[in-house]
Amino acid sequence: MFKIKVMTLTTRIEAKVTPETKALIQQAADIESSTLADFLSKSAQTAAQLTIANHNILKLNAEDSRAFVEAILNPPEPNEALKAAAAWYKKELGNA
Repeated sequence: MFKIKVMTLTTRIEAKVTPETKALIQQAADIESSTLADFLSKSAQTAAQLTIANHNILKLNAEDSRAFVEAILNPPEPNEALKAAAAWYKKELGNA
């Protein structure tokens, strides 16, 4: 069976653009066989998700980057808890 998702539109957004910009957006909407409103909504949602995702990417400053590389290149000696965890893993899971 197919599920139909009904969307209720509750908010209106207005934007002023040049006639050239509107024509460009309309051309893109026509290519996708979409209405101008649907095309704008979909495009804005995609752009918003990309902006948020890019913002959430881990960004290290120079000092953090050096500390990270140092930890990778010269890791500290394993402590007792790590040694115990490794021993448990080998005993319980073997070569799994």
